[in-house]
Amino acid sequence: MKLLWLLTALVAGMMAPVQAGFNGKMGRAIGDPVYAALISFFVGTLGLLAYGLFLRMDFTAVRQAAGIEWWVWLAGLLGAFYVTSVIILTPRLGATLTFSLVVAGQLLMAVALDHYGLLGVPVQSISWLRILGIALITAGVVLIRKF
Repeated sequence: MKLLWLLTALVAGMMAPVQAGFNGKMGRAIGDPVYAALISFFVGTLGLLAYGLFLRMDFTAVRQAAGIEWWVWLAGLLGAFYVTSVIILTPRLGATLTFSLVVAGQLLMAVALDHYGLLGVPVQSISWLRILGIALITAGVVLIRKF
């Protein structure tokens, strides 16, 4: 089962540049990256709604979200920032450089979340091997940028 989760993560990562290409094309077609992101989120919302209806999800569980901390709701804004940024950056930097930097940023934040156990993530201390991994990713970004 763990292999399935690992493969799902890999495929999800592979879809991010494809989504960026689609969203970038939408942004160029309508002339506004923010509007393109809005369309992307709208289509995604419709897709999730259809999925929920197909599975006959209990939508009344949404009421439980009213009791969570206010800052958890910022996840939607973070998603909007991410998608809009990728729409703007991919045509300017290229998919490889954009996603190299995105992955480097994700790893930096992930190491901090792991080390401090923030947001309910299991604690995994920073080690020199993790730092080396981030350094190698960063070196990859430099190589991609240069060549």
